[in-house]
Amino acid sequence: MDASATLAAYIRAHPYAIGKVVDFNAETDKLHKFNLTASNIDLDHNVVWDTVKFSNWINAKLKASNSRYGIGGYMEHRTLYARSPLFDTGDEPRRLHLGIDIWAPAGTPVYSPLAGCIHSFRNNNNFGDYGPTIILQHELDGLVLYSLYGHLNRKSLLSLKIGQAINKNQKIGELGNLEDNGGWPPHLHFQLMFDMEGHTGDYPGVARFSEKARYLKNIPNPNLILRFPKI
Repeated sequence: MDASATLAAYIRAHPYAIGKVVDFNAETDKLHKFNLTASNIDLDHNVVWDTVKFSNWINAKLKASNSRYGIGGYMEHRTLYARSPLFDTGDEPRRLHLGIDIWAPAGTPVYSPLAGCIHSFRNNNNFGDYGPTIILQHELDGLVLYSLYGHLNRKSLLSLKIGQAINKNQKIGELGNLEDNGGWPPHLHFQLMFDMEGHTGDYPGVARFSEKARYLKNIPNPNLILRFPKI
C-alpha cells in the first residue's frame, strides 16, 4: 500500500481524528470552485498581473456565487505563474500547482486539522512566494505526514517554536493581505507531504509539469483532510 492509500485508510478508520482547516460548515456554507488555468478566458492577463484587480475578481466571484470560500488547484496547470520570475528559473518554467487554495478575506482564521507539532516556519518574502509559512508534523499510527500553510499574515509567526505541540482544531494563524502574503489575493495554500526532502520553512508549492509523477508520490490530495464536497 502506498503512502496516499495508507493515509486514506487512516482517515477512514479515525474520522474523528480529523478537524478543520477553516471554519467551513458543509450544511450552511457554499464553496466556489475556481478554474485558474489558461482555459478560463474570463481571467485575462491584465487582471492576473495586477494584484488589486486580481483580488477584486476573486471577491466578485465569491459574492456572485454567495460563497464563503473559494477553492481549487490540486495538480492544476496554471499559466498565471508567469506573473513572477520566481517560477521561471531553469529550462522549464514551474506551472503545476501542488496544493489546494482556499480563497477568503485577509484575517480569516486557519487551524490545524490534526494534532502534531511545529516542524518549521519562515517568512518566504519574495513576490509570488508564500509569504509567512508554517509547516506542521503529524504522526498517524506510524505514518509521518507534514502539512503546509502558506500566505499567512506576519503575526502568525510570532512566538512560534520548533517542536511546539499543536492540538487538533487549534488556531495557528490568519490569512495575510497583499503586502504580507507574497503579492497574492488573500488565500491559504494548503498542502500535504510525506517527506520534507530536507526543506525547512518552505516546500515547493508549484512544480514543473514534467515532475508531476514524482510529486504525486509525495503530495497526496489535500482534500483527504479538508473533506470539501464536490472538488
